Amino acid sequence: MTEPNQVSVSVAETADADLHAVVLRLVPQLSSSAPPTLERLRSIVEGNATTLLLARSGDEHADVVGMLTLVTFTLPTGIRAWVEDVVVDDASRGGGVASALIRAAVDRAEQAGARTVDLTSRPGREAANRLYVRLGFTQRETNVYRVSFEG
Repeated sequence: MTEPNQVSVSVAETADADLHAVVLRLVPQLSSSAPPTLERLRSIVEGNATTLLLARSGDEHADVVGMLTLVTFTLPTGIRAWVEDVVVDDASRGGGVASALIRAAVDRAEQAGARTVDLTSRPGREAANRLYVRLGFTQRETNVYRVSFEG
């Protein structure tokens, strides 16, 4: 039997209507960006550089309560990894879901030979920022620049 606060993390293997419904439920809790279409979700799940991790509060048959995307890529300076779109369902926050997701992502990145794992978090997300520090991330002195495109 699974302990109430136990979190299991798995890799999304197929992008179907059920997974799409989960993503459509979770993404708005993170961002006002439009959630992905099923086609885009399939490209994430099937992509060589992207891994969609799913967290369940309980065993592998429990409902998905969080997710993140891990991107690994090779550069002239080595293999790097980036964590994006970490989201935990509002009702499950504070239960170790984000910690489990981040630890699983870091483990996968290390197994892939990554030299570093990066992520960004808005300053106003105080709990998330404290969590990342507790999990061993250090804040870098850098500027982040972005070019945005319509659509």
